[in-house]
Amino acid sequence: MGKFNLLTRLRTRQGGKAYQRDARTELFLLAVSNFVGEASCYELAEDRDNRYAALVRANTLLDPEWTARLLGWLRGSANLRSAALAGAVEFARTRQEHQLSGLTRQVVESVLQRADEPGELLAYWTARYGRAIPKPVKRGVADAVRRLYDERAALKWDSAARGFRFADVLELTHPAPRDALQGRLFRWLIDARHDRAGVPEGLPVLLARQALTALPVEARRALLVRDPAKAVTDLHEAGMTWEALAGWTQGPLDAAAWSAVLPAMGYMALLRNLRNFDRAGISDQDAARIAARLTDPAQVARSRQLPLRFLAAHRAAGARWSASLDTALTCSLASVPRLAGRTLVLIDTSYSMTDSFSRDGTLKRWDAAVLFGLALAARAEHATVVSYSDRSTVFPLRPEEPVLRGVRRWKSDGFFLGSGTNTVGALRKHFRGHDRVVVLTDEQHSDGDVSTAIPARVPLFTWNLAGYAPGHTPAGQPNRHTFGGLTDRSFELLSLVERGERGEWPF
Repeated sequence: MGKFNLLTRLRTRQGGKAYQRDARTELFLLAVSNFVGEASCYELAEDRDNRYAALVRANTLLDPEWTARLLGWLRGSANLRSAALAGAVEFARTRQEHQLSGLTRQVVESVLQRADEPGELLAYWTARYGRAIPKPVKRGVADAVRRLYDERAALKWDSAARGFRFADVLELTHPAPRDALQGRLFRWLIDARHDRAGVPEGLPVLLARQALTALPVEARRALLVRDPAKAVTDLHEAGMTWEALAGWTQGPLDAAAWSAVLPAMGYMALLRNLRNFDRAGISDQDAARIAARLTDPAQVARSRQLPLRFLAAHRAAGARWSASLDTALTCSLASVPRLAGRTLVLIDTSYSMTDSFSRDGTLKRWDAAVLFGLALAARAEHATVVSYSDRSTVFPLRPEEPVLRGVRRWKSDGFFLGSGTNTVGALRKHFRGHDRVVVLTDEQHSDGDVSTAIPARVPLFTWNLAGYAPGHTPAGQPNRHTFGGLTDRSFELLSLVERGERGEWPF
């Protein structure tokens, strides 16, 4: 992450002096910032995806153990699904082409963390490389299937709309069931796929779902209202998710329906549905239960939600949830280090930072930069926060202001600037003997040499939010570090470097 090969004649997309990254660093920065199949300001989606695939393949040959750790970390701690699955396929294909043994099975198994992902990985492989799938890939998928497939997973994720049904995965990879119950499930899934399944004997969740599905439509909502406590139990025993409940009731979820399914909802599902809860008019009692879960530090940690999800939820939800989301975000940022002395935080809000940072387009790269910049400032002893493009301005910090409230004020007061990227100018204008400088950017600055814009003795930490190939600081130079990946643990790396420890990779 902090290693670069010096190449003095390289330029950024806006003409500023740039430096070539080594293959590992380029792959890491692209992996943590890339949504597979989506374009960025300076790269077409196909070009970006091809560059990612080429980098995985190159690093698989250069350092397969490092690449294996990266891919497992991407799906685990970083919680980045598409990049991990695509990377595992490219890793496996490279090992196959070069007739290299070992690692593939383990890598494939490590990136499959949700029950729909074995089918997703196989679909990606067949789309790129055909239906001849090597044995190590099949075995890695089979290992994951034994861990992931159960009745509830089948009800939630198995669908005729998917290219690879659960049964297709089973027939292709032949996993050995872990116990008798899973063996019965495997047989039933295959029978159902071939239209010969009957009653799912010995599968209690599937039986409970069949019983609920057999109720007349007009009796279903009555069940939720007549005995709410029993409805909670019945829905849970039938593996009824909130998505399935909407289809079962044959209409939008009202307050009674939400109340019945709330205990079974995961943390991410709660975040996604705050606006829907308000629209349905859920009770104050149910709202209090939701708020208690959202603000529970242990549940925040277990959920592994990226801090940006709290910002997305905040923008979608009503004022009722603001305080809870402020608290939840604070819990998710507990690992941001406390920084002694004076810290200058530069946040790139140029036009290229308007690229999407979420698949639905609701969050931009500059949203991510502002969120983490203000979080870092909140943990610093003395901080100066600057929004910059081709011009720059200091953002006035307020003591004890929650981070999400600061993000709202940033937007309402017009601190998203647009236009070009004059990183050198912002550094020269706002650096006043600070102890360190942190820049959140896509590194595509327009003029000059960022590395020499402040004294060499001052640590300059760059967080790259786009993963473009050239960077604005060189390798091998003291006090110049570039990182990527805005997860809740990203900024631990900053304190590790400052303490002189080996914090080059977060895995």
